[in-house]
Amino acid sequence: MKTFTRAFLLFAFVALFSATQAQTLKIGHIDSNEIMGIMPEKLVVENKLKEFEAQLETELRAMMTEYQTKITDYQNNLATMSNLIKASKEKEITDLQNRIQEFQQNADTEFGNKRVELLTPVIDKVKNAIEDVGKENKYTYIIDSATGVLLHVGADADDVTKLVKTKLNLK
Repeated sequence: MKTFTRAFLLFAFVALFSATQAQTLKIGHIDSNEIMGIMPEKLVVENKLKEFEAQLETELRAMMTEYQTKITDYQNNLATMSNLIKASKEKEITDLQNRIQEFQQNADTEFGNKRVELLTPVIDKVKNAIEDVGKENKYTYIIDSATGVLLHVGADADDVTKLVKTKLNLK
């Protein structure tokens, strides 16, 4: 009987402690995509990325034009070329092909790096605003519903997207 009483008291204590803890737990959720979509800085970042992409495309087009010119010249003069000149032209074309492929790979990497470089300050600004809202409103957790990590939002969870927008002076 003593074991039953102890078990019952332990269960009651755990249930009471859990209920007390659940009452102090405050969870909010936010849609970071919505906030990022209306950040004025994001438009600036997108414009800079378009500019950078245009520069890369211009360079690539110039290389492709040079390549096409060399191919055309090679094909038009093939019959009159000596073996030495033919081999030299083929090497030029192959080298240019390799440079174009390398440029494309490096351009993709460089574009990704530029994107991260330009977006990081904007993301940090949003993260800081979320931290501030969490602290000011005493949230235990704020979950980002845009990342797909969210499994369930209870009816009593607060959407703090509006609070973060206000913190960032966004409409």
